[in-house]
Amino acid sequence: MAEQLVVPDALAGERVDRAVALLTGWTRREVQELVAAGSILVDGERVPKSRKLEAGSVVEVLAEPEVAGLPVADPSIDVVVRYEDGDLVVVAKPAGLVVHPGAGHPEGTLVNGLLARYPEIADVGDPARPGIVHRLDRDTSGLLVVARSAAAYDGLVEMLADHDVERRYDALVWGVPESPRGVIDAPIGRSIRRPTRMSVREGGRVARTAYEVVDTYREPHVARLECRLETGRTHQIRVHLLAIGHPVVGDAAYGGQRPGLILDRPFLHAGGLAFAHPVTGDAVAVEEPLAPELAALLETLSA
Repeated sequence: MAEQLVVPDALAGERVDRAVALLTGWTRREVQELVAAGSILVDGERVPKSRKLEAGSVVEVLAEPEVAGLPVADPSIDVVVRYEDGDLVVVAKPAGLVVHPGAGHPEGTLVNGLLARYPEIADVGDPARPGIVHRLDRDTSGLLVVARSAAAYDGLVEMLADHDVERRYDALVWGVPESPRGVIDAPIGRSIRRPTRMSVREGGRVARTAYEVVDTYREPHVARLECRLETGRTHQIRVHLLAIGHPVVGDAAYGGQRPGLILDRPFLHAGGLAFAHPVTGDAVAVEEPLAPELAALLETLSA
């Protein structure tokens, strides 16, 4: 992990440990440990935890807080498999399930369930998130590919970096985009106004999302989109669709909770995954129907 955070005016004069805790959602103790390890820099230099920050300073976060111990197998976590072979598995993740342990989620994750079913992944990739090559937000449902072998892990990481994995998402948004199809090409970084969120901003990381309108509805006035990721930034689709004025329905974090439709999660679903198998070269293509709560919501809309 490597991320740059610009100190907003509201946090000028704050200690580095408190400011970074507010910007990331981590505890102050976790941040203090990172500062002591030299994993947090201010304007390129190591600083003590009590250092007071100035507005506009650049804080570099080079690592995340460590989870106590490595993840352990938990057979109580259901793993829904859509494709598997000796090198990889494609699973369908429900909304509400965190992909891997991290700060605030030390257990009860998809990885814990995967370790129970595929214990060999413990030696694949990062031991703290074994087998994981990409992620879905906690409240996003749909398809995720996981490596079972080192060869598959290395190949998938390279393919994702080269944008050679097709990832298709279904989204329901407020309003109808002016253009029926397009590409949102806008850098994404941590929001300065709301530091626990992401936003389109100068200095962010390159991000591209292609979309196409596949359905529109009159009551309420919403549209169903098919989105394809060309990059994989945190909250990318949600942030990009908000940036063009069409937030995802049900997305409380990014302006999508509005009267007229009741949904306690973003209407965002990873419905398609396609790639060349990293070991055999064979084509792998998996489709996942909408999660039941999303399909039920569509039934209530008037075309």
